[in-house]
Amino acid sequence: MTGKPQWYLIESEDDYNNAVSRYEQVKRTSKGSDEHKEKLLLAHLISQYEKSQEDLPEVDPVELIKIRMEDFGYKPADLAKES
Repeated sequence: MTGKPQWYLIESEDDYNNAVSRYEQVKRTSKGSDEHKEKLLLAHLISQYEKSQEDLPEVDPVELIKIRMEDFGYKPADLAKES
């Protein structure tokens, strides 16, 4: 992407894939930066799209966290750094 990206509601699989790709690029940015703000917006947009597209099975909350961590390639040590 060139210039400052514009984000809107995610309405298609292509929009979703672009948002996830961009999130991966900015996920380690410093708090307070424009990219950090963009990361927070993308996380919200991605979450809303995912909620609208799938029904999550009844799963223990801890198991769900483990599943999502695996989806994003996180390890328990990554989660420990954020607390």
